[in-house]
Formats: sequence, C-alpha cells, structure tokens
Amino acid sequence: MTNTEHASHTIVNPDGLHDPTPYGYSHTAVIPAGTDLVLVSGQYGSLPTGEVISPDFTDQVNQTFRNIATALAAHNLTLANVVQLRTYVVNHDVSKLGPIAGAVQANWGSTPPTQTLIGVASLATPDVLFEVEALAARP
Repeated sequence: MTNTEHASHTIVNPDGLHDPTPYGYSHTAVIPAGTDLVLVSGQYGSLPTGEVISPDFTDQVNQTFRNIATALAAHNLTLANVVQLRTYVVNHDVSKLGPIAGAVQANWGSTPPTQTLIGVASLATPDVLFEVEALAARP
C-alpha cells in the first residue's frame, strides 16, 4: 500500500489494485474530520473572456487545470489540496488519455487525486471538449 500525506488529506493506493498513477489518478483519498471542503464547478479551457482557448484538445486540457488553480487560489488553496476530479470528455477515445494523464502528472506528480473520467456526447457549447469538477480540502 502506498500512502501519501498532504496537509489536507491522504492519498492511498492499496496493495491488490493496479498502480493507477501512470494513468493520472489514485484509488482512494481520506479527508480528516473538521476539514473544510471546497467544490469547484465544471471548469473548461476558457480564457477570462469565456472564449475557449483553442479547438485543440490538449490546449483545452491544460487551460482547464490552470482555471481550476485560479478558482482554488480564491480560497487560498492550490492544486495540492485537490482530493477528487470528475472529468468529462466529449467523444472520448483512448487517444485522449495521454493528454489528460500528462496534464495530471504535470500538476500533481506521482500522487494525483482520485478521478473519474466520463465520456459524454457534448458539453455546454459545441466548442468545449473537456470539463472538470474538483473537490478540494482545506485543513
């Protein structure tokens, strides 16, 4: 079993389950009692104007995580406080896993948060290809 302690939570990848970290997620997380939770609504690859940064999937993925970091900063938190991601991918296929895992590894290193990936037919507008909700913990 691999345990990684953070100030606000502990990531646990139990023995007997595959190593999920190359795929950009962890199996479980524990949040101690008394911890504040911060929920970040679905963010997408938008610029401050609301326009999508680019029609490129990887560009949208990277901007989405920058936007989550900006939202968390409003609560004096960073991506290190993220416990869970809920990821939505338009017309998901295996080719999209690389850019997602790469962005998660770039932002969380070897201890990514838990994550569920959901393939969807569409999101809010036709140009949005990727969206992520986040749950963060404040110690």
